[in-house]
Amino acid sequence: MIATDSSISSQTCQSILQEVFGYAQFRGPQQAIVEQVANGADALVLMPTGGGKSLCYQIPAIARQRAGHGVALVVSPLIALMHDQVGALHEAGVDAAFLNSTLSSEEAHQIEQRLLRGEITLLYAAPERVTNLRFLALLDSLFERGLLSLFAIDEAHCVSQWGHDFRPEYRGLTVLHERFPGVPRMALTATADALTRADILERLQLEDAQQFVSSFDRPNIRYTIVEKREAVQQLQRFIEREHEGDAGIVYCQSRKRVEDVAETLAQAGVYALPYHAGLDSRMRQDHQNRFLREEGVVMVATIAFGMGIDKPDVRFVAHLDMPKNIEGYYQETGRAGRDGLPAYAWMAYGLQDVVNQRRMIDESPAGEEFKQVMRGKLDALLGLAESTDCRRTRLLAYFGEQLGSSPQYRCGNCDNCLNPPEVWDGTDAARKLLSTIYRIQQSSGMSFGAGQVMDIVRGKTTEKVTQHGHAALSTFGVGANFSEIQLRGVLRQLIAMGAVAVDSQAFNTLQLTEQSRAVLKGDMQVLLRESVSAPASRKPKRTGAGSAAIKAPIALDGEGLVRYAALKAWRAEVAKEHNLPAYVIFHDATLAAVAKRAPQTLDDLQGISGMGVKKLEAYAQAVLRVVGLK
Repeated sequence: MIATDSSISSQTCQSILQEVFGYAQFRGPQQAIVEQVANGADALVLMPTGGGKSLCYQIPAIARQRAGHGVALVVSPLIALMHDQVGALHEAGVDAAFLNSTLSSEEAHQIEQRLLRGEITLLYAAPERVTNLRFLALLDSLFERGLLSLFAIDEAHCVSQWGHDFRPEYRGLTVLHERFPGVPRMALTATADALTRADILERLQLEDAQQFVSSFDRPNIRYTIVEKREAVQQLQRFIEREHEGDAGIVYCQSRKRVEDVAETLAQAGVYALPYHAGLDSRMRQDHQNRFLREEGVVMVATIAFGMGIDKPDVRFVAHLDMPKNIEGYYQETGRAGRDGLPAYAWMAYGLQDVVNQRRMIDESPAGEEFKQVMRGKLDALLGLAESTDCRRTRLLAYFGEQLGSSPQYRCGNCDNCLNPPEVWDGTDAARKLLSTIYRIQQSSGMSFGAGQVMDIVRGKTTEKVTQHGHAALSTFGVGANFSEIQLRGVLRQLIAMGAVAVDSQAFNTLQLTEQSRAVLKGDMQVLLRESVSAPASRKPKRTGAGSAAIKAPIALDGEGLVRYAALKAWRAEVAKEHNLPAYVIFHDATLAAVAKRAPQTLDDLQGISGMGVKKLEAYAQAVLRVVGLK
């Protein structure tokens, strides 16, 4: 049976925060969450990437272990994340371990024995292992002796069919509630709309859990969405002008596109690597390790890459293809700027993105209810892309959060706020496009794709238009005043609102729908943003002490930059020795604070954020030697 909870005080949790992790105070709702779970209650935690979710279960785990409640089990979906989390805990002086396929049978056996002896504070395992009968028997043994202190289910949105990363194995985690009553459970995720949150609570039987929903706002991220022209060239210009030498992630929809884009960027002098599920597993692991451990790497990837990536200094996340929904977009863009410093979320989208995403939904074997929900989510993302108001306000509104006191609120850190676009009424153009689709079908009984329809509306006498006699249609040339870019924007809206269907079985030809009638009759207005393609202003080249090699997260004088560069070089060596990413040893912000303070004694290092007791013991003398270099 579970030992009766003794009250774990706020002071105890605060002490662990400072002594173990080196932070002076909690952020946002962290303290309330930590105290709730430390004292045996359940919780659902929604906190944006970089908000400090890990501390919300690590501190209760340490507090409960000290109080005699045994080990905390952390359910995590990724091997790489387990390795880095456990490495970071070891650096902080916490007994932690993982059980996954990278271990030999002998290594796994040794960890299980340590677990049974009560020597481990946090154990990380994947959901597939947790629901395995042999592993459950191991948990049974701990439970019977009162040595199961906490279940923390990370990336909990994976349990929901409505989420952007549904994983069926997460459904089996209900066994934890059924088999081990009384053990506190918490589910954590960085993104979930109201529908997904409700599904998490139901699927994990957490209906009585207290919900902690932090602000979804990431004010340090600048959101920019552009129309596709030459997408790879647009991306290349964006990196050259804004992020030369920076770490970043570029998401593409297909494996082939990943490889093509990575090669193009590499040829342009960008340190770019591909990552997708079709690559050899050793190559994938090598590329991920280089991204995490080296500076200035741009990972070009499918969405197979990214969940659980803790790298704090990712300066941009770019999408060359539109994601499926806002949750996916938010989760992926949230991997930028985890350190709180300025970062970019950049996306290029076009008509083909809308067509492809619609087709994938329509061809899915799922039921019609599921398809309707997915269409609604896609429409919300398209609405964000086409919006003329504040991107951040619209993004947060999707998650039920209001930003500012008026609909006209401007965040000052998105493209629409910085360069407000003009709006035009596309209703006339929409009616002409729909009329043309209708007349093509009436005249020949055939359907055609977007390019042919737009050529007819604009009055272009192409070989294909002539071949099919479409110049004789009454709508030929009726939209000669519209540009192709404008008509593509109108078609995107018509497809998104369901007024035009795309027949993927017939070469992506366009079809009218029941919703077409309202637009044709003039009962529905189609408002669009003017195409805005002004290039980003070129940043001046960095030279001398401010060069990309030694950018610091805070203002430092010349000598401070020298100390900071020396500290980063020392940290890189330590990280290599420990086979860990450099940020696990110390974050850039901690090194910058040391460089600014220029400590001469151990006392001078006290109170620097990120310097816990164990790290002071392990590294203080080395840090003092490094900053003492002349």
